[in-house]
Amino acid sequence: MSEIHLTIDEREVTAEPGRTILQVAAANGIDIPHLCHDPRLSPTGACRLCLVEIEGQAGMHTACTRLAEPGMIVRTETEAVLRSRRSSLSLLLSEHNVACTTCDADGACLLQDYAYRYQAAEDRFPKLAGPSTETYTVGNQGIVYDPSKCVRCQRCVKICAEVEMAEALTFKGRALDIEVSTAFDLPLNDTTCELCGLCVSACPTGALWERAAKGQGRAKDLQVVRTTCTYCGVGCQMDANVDRRANRIVRVTAVPGTVPNDGNLCVKGRFGFSFVHSPERLRTPLIKENGAFREASWEEALALVGRRLAEIRDREGPEGIAFLSSSRCTNEENYLMQKLARAAGRTNNIDQCATT
Repeated sequence: MSEIHLTIDEREVTAEPGRTILQVAAANGIDIPHLCHDPRLSPTGACRLCLVEIEGQAGMHTACTRLAEPGMIVRTETEAVLRSRRSSLSLLLSEHNVACTTCDADGACLLQDYAYRYQAAEDRFPKLAGPSTETYTVGNQGIVYDPSKCVRCQRCVKICAEVEMAEALTFKGRALDIEVSTAFDLPLNDTTCELCGLCVSACPTGALWERAAKGQGRAKDLQVVRTTCTYCGVGCQMDANVDRRANRIVRVTAVPGTVPNDGNLCVKGRFGFSFVHSPERLRTPLIKENGAFREASWEEALALVGRRLAEIRDREGPEGIAFLSSSRCTNEENYLMQKLARAAGRTNNIDQCATT
């Protein structure tokens, strides 16, 4: 079917059939606020912040669930819409632990951003007592959950079920007592959780966070450096969040839409970066002489390896040497290793750890 035409905020836009108003708006640079929407997930329609008005239709509609239709005229910032968003945000703040100055998510919290954008009032509604602090993450070394900062958007529950397909998380309680938990309140370590941390990446506030990153730096103070995960050859893109003062990685995040991982990381990619700052990490090549190691330059070490391999090849023949690569290298690096083995080593004795 051909593209459809509609109008959003006086702008004529085109869209593929089957796209929601929120998706069409985002594709055309029109920002409609949302807390429960994640491009990796099916629509939820829970937070009510994406409400818009459609000309000729009564009431307001959730842009994340309403499909775009030909000839639609959508308005995203009318007075009625603004009042609704301000009220919804004020209600969320009434049951939220508004401690932005000491929150690790300061600078990366959608609730904080929208509350400022729409001037929501923290004191418009009576402050409500939040749920307990004893949660399913007690005892877990990777993830910590603070229900007093949770907005019940369902993103963590849905990404665990729809993307990771682990189905480790669910909701428990009713009304003000609703919070994220596991089946039968089991500790996270005793569930089907794979500790991928996708729930943390999906959280729009600071309710879910990496335990090791707590108190190590606010999001707005960290420098984000795009890099490639080294744990396998897939090439997942991730962002190292670095404390510039200490030159230290605080946490690792990933952005939806990046290729090839679309913001998803495994447990090693998201949590396994402590080796970077390990005092036991080798930082220079070592050459063993007289039973002891000494530091050497890369030029000296590579020259020694090349010379010794050539000597063994010439003395024992090509079958006397073998090359072993790593599945943590990229495909291109493994290709170069096999080329080195066959061209310089003149041997087909080449393998890598993933096949052993």
